[in-house]
Amino acid sequence: MSLEIKINDDIKEAMRAKDQAALRSLRAIKSAILLAKTSEGNSGDLTEADEIKILSKLAKQRNDSINIFVQQNRPDLAQTEREELQIIERYLPQKLTSDELIAALKQIIAQTGATSPKEMGKVIAEANKQFAGRADGKTIAETVKQLLQ
Repeated sequence: MSLEIKINDDIKEAMRAKDQAALRSLRAIKSAILLAKTSEGNSGDLTEADEIKILSKLAKQRNDSINIFVQQNRPDLAQTEREELQIIERYLPQKLTSDELIAALKQIIAQTGATSPKEMGKVIAEANKQFAGRADGKTIAETVKQLLQ
């Protein structure tokens, strides 16, 4: 079942349950998907990687908002964003643990034959392909840098 169909079904469920937080989050996801589908240069179909990218972007926006609201002493708005983030995270694939990431990156380093930090680029490119949505790009880059030193 595609993400869009699942979101539409979940929107109906949230409406029946009168769950406003879920409804708000699901509508935001649906809006982002429709925006991506109708954007210039897009054929109208989204791959699973595209869907994960959209969800990751929405989750990152929520995290940024939470940090700002906490700094500005607005716990009410921060709580709303946390609720939305929980809903969005339901649709994201499970994140890799630190140990899993290190093991997988060591394998990629062995495959690519990288031996120095100068060859970080090809390792990161391959890792980003394999771990789309399951690991943060910044975390991947930092870990690869540590492993190649």
